[in-house]
Amino acid sequence: MKASTDLDTLTDFFDRYGVALTAGDVPAIAGCYALPGLVVADTYSFSFTSPAAVALSFVGAAPDYQERELVAANAQFEDVQQVSALLTEVAVRWEFLDSQGRAVPGERYRYLLRATEDGPAICTVIRTA
Repeated sequence: MKASTDLDTLTDFFDRYGVALTAGDVPAIAGCYALPGLVVADTYSFSFTSPAAVALSFVGAAPDYQERELVAANAQFEDVQQVSALLTEVAVRWEFLDSQGRAVPGERYRYLLRATEDGPAICTVIRTA
């Protein structure tokens, strides 16, 4: 096992994550995280140590995606760097499609991913400008 900077591997992972986000599939979202995990933003931080805690942190996001009629998410990689033998940092700009097929700009995040036997898993998420 080693950190992946392979764009096909990262694309597959973020495609799965994006589908889970827009579908409101909270268990699948939780399955994309390594535990413990950390989310960091300008005005708050929180950590989670169980899949249930990850799921709880995303319960509020699902109605927002539905209200905005977002049906697809696409991760645009801005930077990929191997940090250590098992860690990769990925800068992502999210783009969404709404139910009318219109592009909806999303936010930018940096993800610290850990290589696991099941593939990449998110350790830390940082919302960026």
